[in-house]
Amino acid sequence: MNEPAKAIQSNTRKELRQLVCNQLALLLEQGNLQGAKALLVPVQPVDIAEAIEGLPKSMQVIAFRLLVKEEAIAVYENLDSTVQQSLVEQFKQQEVRDIVEEMSPDDRARLFDELPAKVVRRLLEQLSTEERKTTALLLGYEEDTAGRIMTPEYISLKQSLTVAQTLERIRSLATASEIVYYLYVTDGFRRLVGIVSLRDLVLSSPEITLEEIMTKEIVSVNTKDDQEEVARVIQRYDLLAVPVVDNEQRLVGVVTVDDVIDILEQEATEDIYALGGVQSDGDNYFQTNLITVARKRVMWLLVLLLTNTVTGTIIKSQVGLLEQMAILTAFIPLLTGTGGNVGAQSSTVVIRGLNTDDIKDLGAGQVILRELMAGALLGVALGLLATVWAYGLQGNWLVSISVGISLVAIAILASVAGSALPFVFRSFGLDPALMSAPFITTAVDVIGVLIYFSIAKMVLGL
Repeated sequence: MNEPAKAIQSNTRKELRQLVCNQLALLLEQGNLQGAKALLVPVQPVDIAEAIEGLPKSMQVIAFRLLVKEEAIAVYENLDSTVQQSLVEQFKQQEVRDIVEEMSPDDRARLFDELPAKVVRRLLEQLSTEERKTTALLLGYEEDTAGRIMTPEYISLKQSLTVAQTLERIRSLATASEIVYYLYVTDGFRRLVGIVSLRDLVLSSPEITLEEIMTKEIVSVNTKDDQEEVARVIQRYDLLAVPVVDNEQRLVGVVTVDDVIDILEQEATEDIYALGGVQSDGDNYFQTNLITVARKRVMWLLVLLLTNTVTGTIIKSQVGLLEQMAILTAFIPLLTGTGGNVGAQSSTVVIRGLNTDDIKDLGAGQVILRELMAGALLGVALGLLATVWAYGLQGNWLVSISVGISLVAIAILASVAGSALPFVFRSFGLDPALMSAPFITTAVDVIGVLIYFSIAKMVLGL
C-alpha cells in the first residue's frame, strides 16, 4: 500500500475527506495517475464523491475515469447534481450509457430531473428497454411524491411459499433488489397483503409458510403522497423502508431510509432559505452562478425596499410631531427591529410546527392565542427595560413611557402576525416559510410606526 493510502486509514472521517481531496489534486497536478488511482482504493464511494467535488472542474472528469465501473456508479450516485451534469457533458456517449444504465432507478430519475430535456431524451434512447420503461414510470409521477422517489427494485413473494423456498428465492433475486431486509407478500393481483422481515424469516422454521409469519398490519404510502409525508411515516414507525402502493393497493415500489434522509435535508434547507426570503429549487446554493443567486434573492429585497419607502412616508407625515419632539425618531429602529425579531421567532416556531405536525392537534386559533400571550409577556419585559433605558438616554419620562407602551403593543402585533400569516398563506396553497418573512416585516414596520406615533401623541398630549 502506498504512503498516502496508509496515511488515510489513520485519520478521522473529516480529516480523511480533506486529505483525499488534497492528495488527489496534488497527484493529478503531477500527472501521477497510478498514484491517484491507488489513493482511491481504500476510500468509500461517498468520500470519493466529496473529494471529486472539491477538485477544479478540469480535474473532476480525470479523477472519475480512474475508478472501476462498479465503483464509478456508486460514486456518481453520491455526487452533487451540478457535478453530475458537468461530468455528463464531458463523458463520451458510451461512458454515459454505462453509468446511467447501472444506476438505481430512483437515483437515475433524480438525475434526469436535473438535466436539460434534450439530454434526458438522448439518455433515455440509450437505455435498455427495461430500464427505459422503469425510468419513464418514475418520471411519470409528479415531482416530490412517493412515486417519484421510490425504487421499483424490491422482492415480492406469494404467501404460500415456505421459509426454505423464500430463502432460495432471495438468493436468486437479491442482486436485482435494492433491499432484502423487508420482503413484501402480494396476492394474485399484486395487492400488498403482508410484510416479512429478514430477521423473522431467518428465525422461523423452514417448513412454515409466509402467511403464518407475515405482518398483516401494513404501514404503506400512496404514490401520490408528498415526499415529506413519506419521510414522516418512516420516522414515526422507525422503518428502514416503506412500501408504495397505487390506488388499487397494488405494490409498485419502495422508498428506503437513505432517500428519506436526503429528503429531510433538502426540505430543511429549503425551509431555512425560505425563512430568509431566498427561493430555493434544490440546487447547491454555493455552486449556483451569481446571476441565478441574485434572481432568487432580489424579489423579497424589492418588497422590503418598498416597505421601507412606505415607512418613510409615514414618518414624513408626522413631521409636525417630530418637530416638537425630535427625540422620538431615535427609538424607531429599536421598536421596529425588536418587533421584527419577535415576529420572526413566532413565524419560525409555527412554520416548524406545521412541517413536523407538532401543532396538528391544536387549531390555528389556539396557536395564535398562545403566541399572542407569549408576545404580551415578552413585550412587558422588554417594554420595562426599554422605558428605563429610554429615560436614561434623554431624561423624559413621557417619551420613555411612550416607547415602553409602544414596544408592548408592537410585540403583541408581531407575535400575532408571525403566528397567523403562516396559516393564512398555507390556506391559499402558498409556501408559509417563503411568504411569511417579508409580510411580517411589512406589518411590523408600517403598523408598528403608526402605533408608536399614535401612542406618543396620546401620552405627550400633542
